[in-house]
Amino acid sequence: MATHISPLAGKPAPASSLIDVGALLAAYHADIPDLGVASQRVAFGTSGHRGSAFERSFNEWHVLAITQAICDYRRAQGIDGPLFMGIDTHALSAPACASALEVLAANGVEVMLAVNDEFTPTPAISHAILVYNRGRTAGLADGIVVTPSHNPPRDGGFKYNPPNGGPAGQDITGGVEAAANRFIEQRLAGVKRMPYEKALQAPTTHRHDFLRAYVDDLGSAIDMGAIRDAKVRMGVDPLGGAGVHYWAAIADRYGLDLTVVSDAVDPTFRFMTLDWDGQIRMDPSSPYAMQRLLDIKDRFDIGFACDTDHDRHGIVTAGTGLLPPNHYLSVCIDYLFQHRPQWPAQAAVGKTVVSTALIDRLAARLGRKLYEVPVGFKWFTEGLQDGSLGFTGEESAGATFLRRDGSVWTTDKDGITAALLSAEITARMGRDPGALYADLGREFGSPAASRVDAPATVQQKKQLAALTPQQVGSSALAGEKIERILSRAPGNDAAIGGIKVIAPKGWFAARPSGTEDIYKIYAESFDGPEHLQRILQEAQAMVDAAIAPAA
Repeated sequence: MATHISPLAGKPAPASSLIDVGALLAAYHADIPDLGVASQRVAFGTSGHRGSAFERSFNEWHVLAITQAICDYRRAQGIDGPLFMGIDTHALSAPACASALEVLAANGVEVMLAVNDEFTPTPAISHAILVYNRGRTAGLADGIVVTPSHNPPRDGGFKYNPPNGGPAGQDITGGVEAAANRFIEQRLAGVKRMPYEKALQAPTTHRHDFLRAYVDDLGSAIDMGAIRDAKVRMGVDPLGGAGVHYWAAIADRYGLDLTVVSDAVDPTFRFMTLDWDGQIRMDPSSPYAMQRLLDIKDRFDIGFACDTDHDRHGIVTAGTGLLPPNHYLSVCIDYLFQHRPQWPAQAAVGKTVVSTALIDRLAARLGRKLYEVPVGFKWFTEGLQDGSLGFTGEESAGATFLRRDGSVWTTDKDGITAALLSAEITARMGRDPGALYADLGREFGSPAASRVDAPATVQQKKQLAALTPQQVGSSALAGEKIERILSRAPGNDAAIGGIKVIAPKGWFAARPSGTEDIYKIYAESFDGPEHLQRILQEAQAMVDAAIAPAA
């Protein structure tokens, strides 16, 4: 069950691994998708449409079609406020933003672009939408983020955030996806468009200082004074991402001892160390991708990094190294619900079904309701807006939480505040999150966790997504009686697109990949690594038997 680790993992990216940016951009403009090939169709996953121009899965036609579909959706819903649009540092993001603006301007949409064409983190877009819409019932704003998140440099991505500020749900993306594919089938007939230079000068195109608006408001979410007064020494690696210029502004605005270890921006991301599979991937939860910061961790009290659109975080301490995301989420929950006295007394803890069960035990000790949902941050948006969720997190290093006064901060993942919270915790507790997690491990047990991938055909993936508890033919898991088998999330009764099997000392969840011919198994054991391996082996056998072709 072990994942094969490339011998190049954690080493500097060799020249042979770098993309040809010119060729990628040429493919973006010249190549036309063939909708007869499934991978070349518009397809929204949990975080928008993603693909590569080299593979004809993210080309200009995709962006033009998706943008027109969004314009039509806005018109049908009466959304007529400004649309906040930002980009990350991937090579395809700037040209995709230009393509989108051509359509938005031709449709008369009021568009807010960043001052000086600054890169814009996902949380800054969510923050801008929510701040603008506060107290409004009409003329509501929404947004587009052009990013494939932490994906390799060859990829592009396109996300829509409706007026609630969070990722669009299936009720929106399903219609946008279908409409976009129809536009492509019709060779873009019905797509309104004007030349880029004309779109830039259109009376509906405006500039917005995302950086200043976001940075100036950070003190409402994080106790910046505590960090400053404790003189916490921080090191941050933006990984060449959209927040690259935000960190110096944060340090200056709040008088922090914060060192940006690199402000390099390069669409090849040649400064990265290679991820587990030998690819360049800006994943702050990967020790291989985070090697640069790990090499200098002893210079700081706390270190952190964010992915390319800065919606994910990675936390590094001198004593522990890189904290697994589940460990840090647990520390955040334990700290926040004891140090945010203005939060609603009934504010719950939000987690996804594949996040650690330690959070369940922690929520019970804190006397807080647990709200467990399927994978995807869209499920948290409503609860963050109305304050019924205080903290929300997922095992892939995404999190956000309420302002200090208990009102909404962002409804999308925010890697910047999650990172800065590690410094607040260090300042207020006198110990870093790695040491605090050790305390939680002693109190609740320290679970071993893993995720592995297994091959599956398209048909098997469909079977897995529709699997019911009754189809799982086992009553025991790794020597323990199975307590529950879930196909729907306990928090909101939404389908999890797979199954979760729970025993007293461990669990696993299996769900199909949206982009590859594999399914993913997430597993955790409170009885050690050997027990975890038993769970993984039995999980794969259970799932394979359930989705095996009929004899």
